[in-house]
Amino acid sequence: MTPRDDSESSGPRRSRWSDLERPPLNAAAVRRALVREGSLWREVDVVQRTGSTNSDLVARAAEGELQEGVVLVAEEQTAARGRLDRQWVAPARSGLFFSVLLRPGDGVPMERWGWLPLLTGVAVATGLARAGGVDTALKWPNDVLVTVGGEERKAGGILAEAAGDGGVVVGVGVNVSLRADELPVPTAGSLALAGAVSTDRDPLLRAVLRGLEDWYGRWRAAGGDAGACGLQEAYAAGCATLGRVVRAELPGGRSLVGEAVAVDGDGRLILATEAGVQEPVGAGDIVHLRAA
Repeated sequence: MTPRDDSESSGPRRSRWSDLERPPLNAAAVRRALVREGSLWREVDVVQRTGSTNSDLVARAAEGELQEGVVLVAEEQTAARGRLDRQWVAPARSGLFFSVLLRPGDGVPMERWGWLPLLTGVAVATGLARAGGVDTALKWPNDVLVTVGGEERKAGGILAEAAGDGGVVVGVGVNVSLRADELPVPTAGSLALAGAVSTDRDPLLRAVLRGLEDWYGRWRAAGGDAGACGLQEAYAAGCATLGRVVRAELPGGRSLVGEAVAVDGDGRLILATEAGVQEPVGAGDIVHLRAA
């Protein structure tokens, strides 16, 4: 079932224009710009409110054959999730909250699908920089960072989940216009607080999705080889984790401290430990401790 486009229909009693600094997305204009012949994007739905765009798309993919290139955008999410089921909370229309369905197919070995959240991170960071005029960086594996008052802050996150047979849903959440008194935690940030030139969500969304289409096309054409398509180099160039001493909090309660020296061909973070060995980290939370 296709979600109703509430941003273009009559909404709840409270006017959708009640916060003039946060106008609704122009769903029709976004659709015209992105859904075209030969494009990856087949369908763009904008809903006023939902629990989680990722959960919605995963459920739709499980119900039957859903084409690659479906995009679901929410003006507000009430049960948004990050990695490890952490909650993501933000006021309505204060950010970009969307998920996309991708089907890498037989041309990309499944062991290379771990690059999808990193690929999305590159697209998000470059799209926000171009359309918002704000400097961004990536924290391995899935955080988008901005600088607020000289401090590194998390402004966005990415979550990839398996969906149906051969599908992956990639969700993105980015704080765009959050004010200081609205931040959920002191370590959070937003594009507005980072001094973005523009916080107009329409061009921001278009820029991110165009960047995602471009990088996904290159990566897929290279059979998922991140080195051959330039993705590995682009990610490393924008990754704030590299060159830092970090602590990796691993599954099972184990932790590992070392200098983050590289991201390998499988998208794993390589740590050089005090024991003189290089350890690949494929999953876990990374804490930036200090510059190397």
